[in-house]
Amino acid sequence: MTPLIEFRELSKIYIMGDNEVRAVDGISLTIMRGEFVAIVGQSGSGKSTCMNIIGCLDIPTSGSYILDGHDVSKLDDDELAEIRNRMIGFIFQQYNLLPKLSALGNVELPLVYSGLHKSERRTRAAGALEKVGLQDKMENLPSQLSGGQQQRVSIARALASSPSVILADEPTGALDSKTGKEVIELLKKLHAEGNTVVLITHDNAIASQADRIIRLADGQIIYNGKSDLEVL
Repeated sequence: MTPLIEFRELSKIYIMGDNEVRAVDGISLTIMRGEFVAIVGQSGSGKSTCMNIIGCLDIPTSGSYILDGHDVSKLDDDELAEIRNRMIGFIFQQYNLLPKLSALGNVELPLVYSGLHKSERRTRAAGALEKVGLQDKMENLPSQLSGGQQQRVSIARALASSPSVILADEPTGALDSKTGKEVIELLKKLHAEGNTVVLITHDNAIASQADRIIRLADGQIIYNGKSDLEVL
């Protein structure tokens, strides 16, 4: 099988004054379609840089990023934006919902840029909200929803475009432990339905819910294998 996501000797280097910072330092990895993978590490490990590159929010300094068989390392901003809209479903720690739009409006908004007819956008958005258990909250504003419900809206927004990969950045970071567990269970359910899920986290307990862990430190992979708290 062809990997959905592949890094080939990929590096991201920042110049800060006289210093060279290797946020990601020559790593290679693959993520297959249908996997649930956690990329885990502490602050400064390189996990956020990896997330930005996977999500086509940034490009590597050297090496290649192959997404669904296509090298996206050298694409321009417009081409990257098109791929983000079509192939990446983002779930953010702080939800990033627009306060004046209903839950339905927030989920529908990214579909506007895909050129779908309004009726199709509404149908997809409503179906995504139903999938996350919010069919009775579609007209509620974010301020009328709990934190867990707002994160479910964020997940529905990620699902609505039927992306190739769901990219979840610390999705439980703003939630209490009980609600966080519910969100992780929802991600596991979406994975069981065939979705590819990449989870970015610093939390070992959260990472252990994935099928595979890629652990980073100082921009390099120090563990890549089965999820097992004993190896963390």
